[in-house]
Amino acid sequence: MSISPPPAVESKSVFRFSLFLFLLASLYLAWPWLSGQVTIPWDAKAGFQPQLSFLAHALHSGQSPFWTPNVFAGMPQIADPQSLIFSLPHLLLAVLVAQPTFQQADAVAFLMLTLGGIGWMLYFRDRGWRAAGGIVAALAFAYGGSAAWRIQHIGQIMSLSWFPLAFWALNRALDRASFLWGAAAGFFAAMMVLGPDQVAWLFTLTLIAFVLWRLFSPPESDSHAFGARLARMFKPLLGGLIVGLPLVAPPLLWTVALTQDSNRPEITLQGALMGSLHPASLLTALVANLYDIHGPLSATWGPPSSGWGPTGLVLARNMAEIYFGALPFLALVAFGFGRLWALERPMRFFFAAFLAVGVYALGKYTPVFAALFELPGADLFRRPADATFPLCVFAAVIGGYCVSRFIDAPPDKRGRYIGLALVAALYVLAVGVAVAKHHLAMALPSIGFSLVCALLSLGALLGARRWRAKPWLGVLLVGLVLSFDLSLNNAPNDSTGLPPQTYDVLRENTHNETILFIKRKLAENAAPDRRDRVELAGIDFQWPNAGLTHGFDTDLAYNPMRLALFVDVTHALDHVALPSERVFSPAFHSYKSPMANLMGLRWIATGVPAEDIDHSLKPGDLPLVKRTADAFIYENKDALPRVLLPGRAIAADFSQIIATGGMPDIDYRRFVLFDRAECAAHPDLNCAPDAAAAQANRAETGSAKILRYDNTLIDIEADAPKEGGFLVLNDVWQSWWAAYVDGRPAPIFRANLMFRAVRLGPGPHRVRFRFEPSRAFVQFLPKRFLHG
Repeated sequence: MSISPPPAVESKSVFRFSLFLFLLASLYLAWPWLSGQVTIPWDAKAGFQPQLSFLAHALHSGQSPFWTPNVFAGMPQIADPQSLIFSLPHLLLAVLVAQPTFQQADAVAFLMLTLGGIGWMLYFRDRGWRAAGGIVAALAFAYGGSAAWRIQHIGQIMSLSWFPLAFWALNRALDRASFLWGAAAGFFAAMMVLGPDQVAWLFTLTLIAFVLWRLFSPPESDSHAFGARLARMFKPLLGGLIVGLPLVAPPLLWTVALTQDSNRPEITLQGALMGSLHPASLLTALVANLYDIHGPLSATWGPPSSGWGPTGLVLARNMAEIYFGALPFLALVAFGFGRLWALERPMRFFFAAFLAVGVYALGKYTPVFAALFELPGADLFRRPADATFPLCVFAAVIGGYCVSRFIDAPPDKRGRYIGLALVAALYVLAVGVAVAKHHLAMALPSIGFSLVCALLSLGALLGARRWRAKPWLGVLLVGLVLSFDLSLNNAPNDSTGLPPQTYDVLRENTHNETILFIKRKLAENAAPDRRDRVELAGIDFQWPNAGLTHGFDTDLAYNPMRLALFVDVTHALDHVALPSERVFSPAFHSYKSPMANLMGLRWIATGVPAEDIDHSLKPGDLPLVKRTADAFIYENKDALPRVLLPGRAIAADFSQIIATGGMPDIDYRRFVLFDRAECAAHPDLNCAPDAAAAQANRAETGSAKILRYDNTLIDIEADAPKEGGFLVLNDVWQSWWAAYVDGRPAPIFRANLMFRAVRLGPGPHRVRFRFEPSRAFVQFLPKRFLHG
């Protein structure tokens, strides 16, 4: 027997009208991006757009997208949360479109936010609340708060968008004790988790908490005893597990397995505290652009800018903006807090969640964050301020509920005065902060416009209550006023919408001179054994991942996650937009070095002269071949082929070379380095004790040519010297790759610090390298089980 839903206070036609109006408002609010006037900037383009391009290219060329050779000498895309492989809407776009455009990628983000907003409208309908409240919650959710101001963080936007649908389906499943609705909730929750990111983690905790809330604090319509409630939950939760767990377990296991081999450092409590939300940032919920975040970075005066002293915070300015509309904010403060409607039974869970994520977001400014940091999974994330995503969601829902409640509530003069006094006090506080920081003149226009929006919102609320017998009119009033508000206060700005030409280098059909020159040179110098690499360093923020878009291999890129082996050898940072971000390591100490040659680093494009980046370069070391509007382009003529077949192995101390340098300057066409431990474990490698001993004897070399080079499958024809040799593939070594020599499995040795090699007997051979990500489970799960 299901729990009876609350009686609907409005007809289906009113709900349908509210949906129609929300869709129109969504189109209006998203139009600057959908029309191509602006595009979602920063990470959305520099990070995620190239990943989407790579995914589409792989699928339409019949290749697997699970590994890319285009960045960091190779990366396991299947385990990278930013690869978009497991983002269902992006995967569908990549399947349908071979060359996804900026507008199409932006449309995916806004489509998902719109679907999330509809999820809240459906939840409001199920609860019997007014459609006017539902459209307020939906608009504030989709086009306000962190969803609007941090839309460039596409992974978090996807997690955010799936949450309302998961919550709505879960509530239905629990109400009806329904296996099928539980399965739907499991599907939506799995899509939410497949980021995975901090927003998904917080929302997963929210869903778990909601199940416990329903168990221990059931709605009034649920008269079942505790044991009966527990039994009723079995079917919906089972449905969720049966559908959700198979969808989410493999991708999460791949990601967790990769973290063991990645550069991701342990997040300490002190490191996390640096990502706290300053309490003064909460005033942006009342006054959009209070701290002049819309304009140039130099004009921003909010925390943690210099005027606030040494805050110890490391946050981008848009991370502290949470404006979600005057109308829902007014309803939240004046009614939710002023009349205590946020404490009413339907809102208690949301209010508790609102307080919990608010405390978490403030981080070091609360005494309990150290305890919250002990929650399972908390130490995986470095920014408590990311909790502003759920904070704004819960504020939107409570605000929408208060709108619905206000329309039907009788007038209450005392409550009205308390609510207005609270709002007025916040305005006084905003003015006080501006005065204290000597920016009143700059802040007054924003504060004034906030007052105008608040008065318009109050008028819309009063009108909706006055004409509550015509609910469609209330929906129209609050929908239009809130849409007008959000269209201006959350309009495209430096953080959320930039001209598409800013990112022209990432367009598939770009006419950028630097990219065209590099692609032409790569084609001209193609050879059976070559696949030259490129470096794009210190040019601009959007450049490092261009290889993913245009299908050429780079040694560096933009990604917070990189293979630890590659980082150890190269010291590569997550970005190389600025010249200062191009760092060298003891093992890769210069563009003129054995490691640069082994990398096959043939073409180097830098935003400043290469000598300003690599101070060890001498005149003539790196010939300048082209000067474009963007870059200085150099050629390293000593760059080695992608495949080599040396005949002799040399034992070396890899850890010492990585730590202090001393990479032997030998002929790597004839010699290959293996770690001393590897040589000791495999006497058949016949390693010379050092380079001097090896070079005292003649070392023959064989030949190799690449027959096929796909993302996850590489076929090589090799002819080893008469005493045998080693086929060296200058792609990064990673344990999920397998090798087959003449159809038989062969071990892959780590060669020359970080590359791959297989042992070959004399004569001709066919060698296949194949990426087999299922090996992750074989390698990781037993280790995890044995060592915890």
